[in-house]
Amino acid sequence: MVTPETLGRHRLVPVVVLDEAESAAPLADALVEGGLPIAEVTFRTPAAAAAIARMAAHGGVTVGAGTVITVEQVDAAVEAGARFIVSPGFSPAIVRRCRELGVFVLPGATTATEIMAALEAGISVLKFFPAGSSGGVSALSALSAPFGQVSFVPTGGIDAASAPDYLALPSVLAVGGSWMVPRAAMAAGDFGLIADLVAASVQTTSATPTPPEWPG
Repeated sequence: MVTPETLGRHRLVPVVVLDEAESAAPLADALVEGGLPIAEVTFRTPAAAAAIARMAAHGGVTVGAGTVITVEQVDAAVEAGARFIVSPGFSPAIVRRCRELGVFVLPGATTATEIMAALEAGISVLKFFPAGSSGGVSALSALSAPFGQVSFVPTGGIDAASAPDYLALPSVLAVGGSWMVPRAAMAAGDFGLIADLVAASVQTTSATPTPPEWPG
């Protein structure tokens, strides 16, 4: 079962946009080779559900679904084998459905009001999205101050250079990003490059402090 500790252990979550389901298995191999066996496959292309199914069948990668904005997408993702759900915003209906299905959900939030709504719903691990255009590290640091019980997974506008700055914040469990899984490389079938980028990212972020124990 995916838990917040799963994200904290990996520290990075590759955010993947797959145009062809056939790329899912070699991508899974590249993630494993690079030392980061986890992926968030976004529901931004028609191939998303099939790609999730192929990555789930691979067996070596913890695969989740991202950009989930409807309950129907939750159902499709979980049926395909997604073990966690990521949403760009906070939707009580999506949270309820994920709980019914017993799958970990990571809703998005960028304001104190959204965080308070999530806390009222019993959610204390949130995606900070879009991180880059919402004030970046300084904004997240300030927002974390009044919400010491909340952990964040910032995503959006983050690259290899900025990821360690986010990971240095005590409130950050992990960082989501696509810099190590470029869409062009997948389209070209250059999974060796992806494995190298993943390995470099893992090495770069391995020196960052481990997150404190999740408050539950």
